[in-house]
Amino acid sequence: MAQGIKRLGMSVAALIAVALAGLIALSFLLDRTALREAVEAQIRAVTGLRLMIDGEIDVSVFPRSYVTFHNVRLKNDGDAGTSAALSVKELTANLRLLPLLLRRFEIADIMLSRPDIRVLRDADGRSNWTPFLEALKRTMKPGVDNQVSFSEIRIEDGVLDYRDDANGLSENLTDVDLSLAWPSISRTFAATGQFDWRGERIDGSISVNDFIAALSGDRSGLKVRLAGAPMKVAFDGAIANRASLLLEGTLSADSVSLRNALRWAGQEPPGSGGFGRFALKARANVVGPSIALSNVNIELDKNVAEGVMTYTANAGRQGLQATLAAGALDFTPYVSTIRLLASGAHDWNRQLFELGVVNPVDLDMRLSAAKITIGATTLGRTALGANLRGGTLALSVGEAQIYGGIVKGTLGISRSATVADVKAQFQFADVDLESCAADLAGVRSLSGRGNLKIALEASGTSPFGLAQSLDGTATLTGHDGAISGFNVEQLLKRLERRPLSGGGNFRSGKTPFDTLNMTVKFSDGLATAEDIRVESRAARISLTGTASVPAREYDLRGLASLASIPGGAPGFDLPFVIQGPWDDPLIFPDPESLIRRSPGAAPLLDAVKDRKTRDAVRSVLERFGGAKKAEPDAIETPTTPPAPEAPSAAKSN
Repeated sequence: MAQGIKRLGMSVAALIAVALAGLIALSFLLDRTALREAVEAQIRAVTGLRLMIDGEIDVSVFPRSYVTFHNVRLKNDGDAGTSAALSVKELTANLRLLPLLLRRFEIADIMLSRPDIRVLRDADGRSNWTPFLEALKRTMKPGVDNQVSFSEIRIEDGVLDYRDDANGLSENLTDVDLSLAWPSISRTFAATGQFDWRGERIDGSISVNDFIAALSGDRSGLKVRLAGAPMKVAFDGAIANRASLLLEGTLSADSVSLRNALRWAGQEPPGSGGFGRFALKARANVVGPSIALSNVNIELDKNVAEGVMTYTANAGRQGLQATLAAGALDFTPYVSTIRLLASGAHDWNRQLFELGVVNPVDLDMRLSAAKITIGATTLGRTALGANLRGGTLALSVGEAQIYGGIVKGTLGISRSATVADVKAQFQFADVDLESCAADLAGVRSLSGRGNLKIALEASGTSPFGLAQSLDGTATLTGHDGAISGFNVEQLLKRLERRPLSGGGNFRSGKTPFDTLNMTVKFSDGLATAEDIRVESRAARISLTGTASVPAREYDLRGLASLASIPGGAPGFDLPFVIQGPWDDPLIFPDPESLIRRSPGAAPLLDAVKDRKTRDAVRSVLERFGGAKKAEPDAIETPTTPPAPEAPSAAKSN
């Protein structure tokens, strides 16, 4: 028994030795020309490309059966010169062993080492790889004799250059490591691997359920995954390509920083705030260069909205249309860097606008929200539209609840070189004047409710520059409010009784009003009060003058009047002046008017207005003061000789 097993083992070993010797001998006896022609024919049958070999050919049968071609080019028949759709440093075709022993050359799989892949797409939509796709379509149809024999293609350390002349696109992928599973047995196609794209390492995968149907343009299932540091994107749906590319399915994307993702994609986001955490999930329908998204759920910086979106790319321009609805939105991160006032809120910000970047994406958005927060300002239910094209922003507010009332209007911002042009037209209806004036003009001395209409435009390189060039009009009508800083009624009554009692309490208290009417015209940053009237049952105030918007200072003249009592004494009128900064102006009465109201001081005021009387009074005052010489314009008066000196008591004695 043992001897039988030993003889059997020796026989197997001998057979193996003979087989190995035969394989080694076969590697030397192979017809390399026939091998090359067979491999070239199979590759051409699969790819539709001609195999151009510029280097050596290595053949091995044992321990592995393969043939390696050095410096290979795969070219279309119409390629001129040395241009090639695919250039490879080393193309290795691993051979099936059993057919090889029978002197048949069948490829099991292919390895492309350091390939250079060029994809060129012309204006008609065809590319230099179109013959490859058409060849695959022919060879993979069921019943074709010359079907694909190998099931896998591996790519190591490859480079892919893509150029789309129709849309002006150009991309470059480097360090490409991919594994492509061909449907030699099943109908599916899959590719997985990694590549460097715009300086980031991307993991990618693609799976086609029915590769033959997809090549024919028929509908087939499709799954795509791309994951990298900037963003993750996934698509799960179907693909068809009859007249044009059609995709339908679920699209999802997310990023820890949308700002970084946009920069990675070649688009500089506006400003320097916001655009952080981002997530999107929607039902996608792609037709050619247009992407329609429905059932959109989008999240950006913890702001969540739902709706529909459409993205188009045509003639080098990109467009995004969206209609979204949200509950609560916080726009503070996006406007935090736009500071109109400098630190301390006493002067306009002089920092130059950043106008160098023009967003290449045209935006047309409709947005509705139950609540919008912008810094310390909160808007209630709001409907607005935004249109951004070529660096020009047009914002329209259909209706927004703000300051306890309603606002409607438009805001336009355009750019030319380094200058921003701003136009604004807004109507505020029944708003709280205290919060409205504080937010819009930094004025905190007004309260009540009212309506405000503004039509303003400005041009400048900074907020201070906009203030210097401000033109337009503003109209305010208010009611049932007050102006803080002084109490006109109490002041007038006190000064009516004692005109020269002073104004020590002039800057305290409040002046209530029943109605407030104000019309202001702006020209080159100077606001002119054309009509300002404040009225109550007890007093009236009218104002004229100017206010400097760049300096944020008042220079106003006013008249305050006590209402006359029917059948009583006439009302008391007091001119006054308002000067100084907006946030802390000086308010003081006209001194001449107070002197005139005093029974004792008024005649003196009239007397000193006459020159002769004034000079005489001056001379008397100088005598009392011991003056030695009168002023040049003083009237000379005759002097009396001094009286004789009286004898002293000592002399009399």
